[in-house]
Amino acid sequence: MLSSRKFRYFCNMNKKVIIFSAPSGAGKSTVVGHLLKTFPFLEFSISATSRPPRGSEKDGIEYYFFSEQQFRDLISQNAFVEYEEVYPGSFYGTLRSEVERIWARGHVILFDIDVKGGVNLKRIFGDNALSVFVRPPSIEELRRRLIGRGTDSPEAIERRVAKAEEELGYESMFDRILENDILEETLAEAEKIVRTFIGKQ
Repeated sequence: MLSSRKFRYFCNMNKKVIIFSAPSGAGKSTVVGHLLKTFPFLEFSISATSRPPRGSEKDGIEYYFFSEQQFRDLISQNAFVEYEEVYPGSFYGTLRSEVERIWARGHVILFDIDVKGGVNLKRIFGDNALSVFVRPPSIEELRRRLIGRGTDSPEAIERRVAKAEEELGYESMFDRILENDILEETLAEAEKIVRTFIGKQ
């Protein structure tokens, strides 16, 4: 969800961002975590969400957690660069204040974001953004990974799998596709992609 004013504002800023998106369970957070340890000039953009924390997640670390009403209030206050209702009543978004905070530190923003959010961010930042779609080797492998996480009910897992099948249709809208089959190879390829984009060999 973008306003034309937001679009113009962010496109005029000559700053680089890197966007990683994937279906839930594809492994993008593992890739992003590795890149953050490897490249000190990258800084993680903490997304906002209206869903409750999972497991040991903490507010301000993995996400900024809000109630659904609080999130809707922030939407009305034009507080987001982009946002999406990923599941009914479950919103995810990028706070304008988070983008400004990271750029003020002179860092490159690294987004770990849902697929539609990734498409929206690429539209906003254009050539200043590298968008990477992390895909699982298969839907069955994705289901196995989601079960292995142990954080969702069987019904939630099947909902995520159905969502993943839909999201795979967006992969052509990303600059690069990274298949996460053998993790070590995936991480090495991710490093190469970042070095090429930033121009640091």
